[in-house]
Amino acid sequence: MAEPTIRTLRSPLGRVRGLGSAKGGTHHWWMQRVTSIALLPLTIWLIFSLARMPDSTWQEATAWIGRPFNAVLLLAFLAAAFHHAANGLQEVIEDYVRGEMARVGTLLAVKGVCALLWIASTLAVLRIAI
Repeated sequence: MAEPTIRTLRSPLGRVRGLGSAKGGTHHWWMQRVTSIALLPLTIWLIFSLARMPDSTWQEATAWIGRPFNAVLLLAFLAAAFHHAANGLQEVIEDYVRGEMARVGTLLAVKGVCALLWIASTLAVLRIAI
């Protein structure tokens, strides 16, 4: 059986140290936790609020969104949900997409789509509420 050949003089620890730190990993981790904790009561509120109006008309639904309390909580839900989704998808992409160009392209697409959907939904709620 052939002995493995040494292709570099650097130790595994030296190679890892040379890669540098990811920086911002703690912030990303904390934001996932903060948004998930924020989404718990907001999701419960949204589910119970929508469950109370199963046969609502369009006018009743827009009147519900037009109430300041509901509009503010709905905007908070949308912001937390899209931020949480973008961060979660970023984590999956960074872990499983191979190739730097594919990873960067996919990350840009996901962040862009999440941002556009958040802006569109926020503008829709504001248009109804104001």
